[in-house]
Amino acid sequence: MDDCIFCKIINNEIPSTTIYEDDDIKAFFDISQVTPGHTLVVPKKHVKDIFEYDEDLAQRVFKKVPMIARAIKESNPDIIGMNICQNNGEIAYQSVMHSHIHLVPRYSKDDDFSMHWGDNTGLASNEELQSRADKIKQHLED
Repeated sequence: MDDCIFCKIINNEIPSTTIYEDDDIKAFFDISQVTPGHTLVVPKKHVKDIFEYDEDLAQRVFKKVPMIARAIKESNPDIIGMNICQNNGEIAYQSVMHSHIHLVPRYSKDDDFSMHWGDNTGLASNEELQSRADKIKQHLED
């Protein structure tokens, strides 16, 4: 895509600090560096979000994440954990409409990253949960 910043990075039209690259992906530092080492794993094929992946692309992209995550963690003894997230759609805070996976090293509870889930335990009955599950199952591909 002509106007996609990640496509331009993949094509070396815009510089990046690349830590890994192969035929399928490019992994480079996020310019914002939420924490030191914050890395993006980006498929070279332009797909907007997770909903555009086929099984083959998903396998080729996501299988590299553990290897890259381990390398990041092993590069710095101060890293004690890592958030791995993949946002899909503006409502989910996707800001670049080219699918990417964030690897955010964690150094302490006080670093500049947070995620919060509310505890809605008990708000849905077992019947409601089963109904939701059944609706999802109807749309799963074998």
